[in-house]
Amino acid sequence: MAHLADAKSMLDSRGLYEGTTVHGVNPLLLVEKIIRERIFESLYWKEQIFGLNSATLLDRAVELTYIGGQYGNQKPTPFLCLVFKLLQLMPEREIVLEYLHDTDFKYLRALAAFYIRLTWSAVDIFKTLEPLLGDYRKLKLRGQAGFRLTYMDEFMDDLLTKDRVCDIALPRIPTRAQLEDLDELEPRESTLESELESGDESVASGGEDD
Repeated sequence: MAHLADAKSMLDSRGLYEGTTVHGVNPLLLVEKIIRERIFESLYWKEQIFGLNSATLLDRAVELTYIGGQYGNQKPTPFLCLVFKLLQLMPEREIVLEYLHDTDFKYLRALAAFYIRLTWSAVDIFKTLEPLLGDYRKLKLRGQAGFRLTYMDEFMDDLLTKDRVCDIALPRIPTRAQLEDLDELEPRESTLESELESGDESVASGGEDD
C-alpha cells in the first residue's frame, strides 16, 4: 500500500534504516508502533498528508484548529499526523524555528514546539521553549473525552516537565535543575522576579531625581 511504502522510504535493500537518526534511532520510532499504524490507516494521512514535503506541509499546518493525540475510537488527530510527517521529513532547524516564531498561527507554533521536544537536545529544548512560557494564548485540546481548553504556556510547561503529551511518550531528558547543576543552563529568572527588579530600579531612579 502506498502509505506503507511512504513509511519505508528511508530503508535500504535489507530493510535497515539509512537516514538521519534522532537520539540514535530512526525518528519514526519515536512514535509507538500502534499509533504509527493508526496514523497510516487514517483518512487524513492518506488524503492530506501522504505526499507533503517541507514546503507544502506548512499549508496543512496553518489549517490546524486544535492540538491533541488520539480521540474517539483511537483516531489520531491531524496534529499528531503532522507531527509524524515532520519526523519523516526532518526539516532543517531554520525551518522549524520559522514555524515556532510565527505569531499568526498559534497551532503552527505548538506543532513546532512538539517536534523540537521530540528531536532536539535537552539544552536546546529548554533554551528554545522556555521563552514561550510567556505566551498565554488559548489552545483547544482534543482527547478521548472530547475538547477542552488549555493555554500555550501550559502546553510548553507540559513539554518541559511531563513524560507523555498528546499520547506520545517523550524522550527522557534531564530536568532543568539537573542541567543547572551541570552548568549547562543558567538559572532561569522568573517573570515576577524580573518585574520586581525593574520596579526596584524605577524606585531607585526616582529617588535620585528628588
